[in-house]
Amino acid sequence: MLVLKRKGRIAVNQTQRKLITNVNPKSPISEQYRTLRTNIQFSSVDQQYRSIMVTSAGPGEGKSTTAANLAVVFAQQGKKVLLIDADLRKPTVHYTFSFANTVGLTNVLTRLADFQEAVRATRIENLDVLTSGPIPPNPAELLSSRSMGEFLQEAYTEYDLLLFDTPPVLAVTDAQLLANLCDGTILVVSSGNTEIETATKAKELLQAAQAKLLGVVLNNKAIDNSNYYYYYGSK
Repeated sequence: MLVLKRKGRIAVNQTQRKLITNVNPKSPISEQYRTLRTNIQFSSVDQQYRSIMVTSAGPGEGKSTTAANLAVVFAQQGKKVLLIDADLRKPTVHYTFSFANTVGLTNVLTRLADFQEAVRATRIENLDVLTSGPIPPNPAELLSSRSMGEFLQEAYTEYDLLLFDTPPVLAVTDAQLLANLCDGTILVVSSGNTEIETATKAKELLQAAQAKLLGVVLNNKAIDNSNYYYYYGSK
């Protein structure tokens, strides 16, 4: 069980709240992101995970926050990390890192921009970001294109770990398409929001797409009627 405790409301801006592992790396919540990182590393004894996608059953369950903070803790460990916003319908990574979203993944996949031109360095050492770029009319087709495979091969030569923030599994097929390309998948669900049947269906769809499910993160679980929350990670 991974316990993330957060008491009361803290007067920080939205970016700081989302990137607690950078703003407050000694907090209990940050420690649990590091525990999640350790669990992933232990699960990769026989195979090194070079690409991991983070998704959810439905919207608003915390997948983007989980992906961003997981990217930070891997970068803090010294790994060269690229966080990729593969949610080509409702992207958010550029908001988290305060970047413009004029050039990104869609430009690379359509060959309107070079990979190196589209990647943005963050203020966090070892962490770069590739925003989604302009929202395309055909996200699923782009993600399953030959250009996506070529992009992955180029990115592997530059980075130790690729982390993908993807759309919810039940909303569109995008996450299933990427799950088949990535070494591992993390599913985020929200306590009091995600129904058991919904989470089960998401898991089944990922398994049907031959995803390697590394674990599940349970978000927003209240403890003893207080303002504490925890994440639970299991296989």
